[in-house]
Amino acid sequence: MSTTLIGKVNVQEVDGLEIISLVDNSVDFLSTIDRKDVQSFREWTKKRYGEEWARTHHELPFAEHGFSVLIRVLYSGKRVSILFDTGISAYGVVENVRRMGLELSEVDYIALSHGHYDHFGGLLSALKAIGKPNLPLILHEDMFKTRGNAKSDRTIRAYPQFPTETQLTSAQIIKTKQPYLIADGTTLVTGEIPRETSFEKGFLQHRALIDGAWQPDPLILDDRAVVFNLKDKGLVVISGCAHAGIINTIVYVKRISGINDVYAVLGGFHLAGKENEKIPPTVKELERINPKLIVPMHCTGWRGMFAIAKALPEAFVWNSVGNLYVLK
Repeated sequence: MSTTLIGKVNVQEVDGLEIISLVDNSVDFLSTIDRKDVQSFREWTKKRYGEEWARTHHELPFAEHGFSVLIRVLYSGKRVSILFDTGISAYGVVENVRRMGLELSEVDYIALSHGHYDHFGGLLSALKAIGKPNLPLILHEDMFKTRGNAKSDRTIRAYPQFPTETQLTSAQIIKTKQPYLIADGTTLVTGEIPRETSFEKGFLQHRALIDGAWQPDPLILDDRAVVFNLKDKGLVVISGCAHAGIINTIVYVKRISGINDVYAVLGGFHLAGKENEKIPPTVKELERINPKLIVPMHCTGWRGMFAIAKALPEAFVWNSVGNLYVLK
């Protein structure tokens, strides 16, 4: 994929971010986190409702294969909430929100990272729970494709289908391939990400049903990230799966924003697999970028997570459903 020539995108500074992990592949309620910017939802619940309420009402959220985060963007005395992805199951994200004492009615935007079922599974139930007419839903047209992956016996495993536009009539659908700013210019949805590194080659087994036939679709061009410009600290990059490659993503975001400092990188990095040749060069580049906080989630895989933790021990945090990241 050639580089698309796009001018600088002026991402407005934010005063702070609160990022809450709603759906991920792991939970860990016993380990302590020795960082002031990371806490458990249980601490947040106690502060908000009090010790007695938390003791009698709170329930532990559960893990599932998938990804979803609630992002609160704080700027100029305002708070805007963005739901980024909605997990794999129909009601998992809604149930975890309830168990954590949160309310989906606060959501002002939904943005989806790409059109795979482990990222849109709870979309319809989330829209219903949010209950707002014409809620902005930021998509890429490729998310409506029929997709699957080629198995070793050359048969195709078809993925669950993305909701139809008829099923999404309660939302204001915004389709964009280009960088797109929301929330008064404080939140950047990257749009399509150029593929430039030599080692981030996409998902080679991925297929799309085109004109009645399964065709190779390794690049998954609808893959996007959401990005913020944290005041006095730099970029905060949140990926869903990073099919584009987490390094490609960061390089592109730096280029179009004109901001070189990367403060935090969170989300799925798609480094899972028995043997993944992307891990060493990815980790090497992450060391060079040197974020102050790095939180690999979901599809990163334990080998990738271990390598990142070893290379960036001061920045690394093991994510758990229910983790709250307070960045100021």
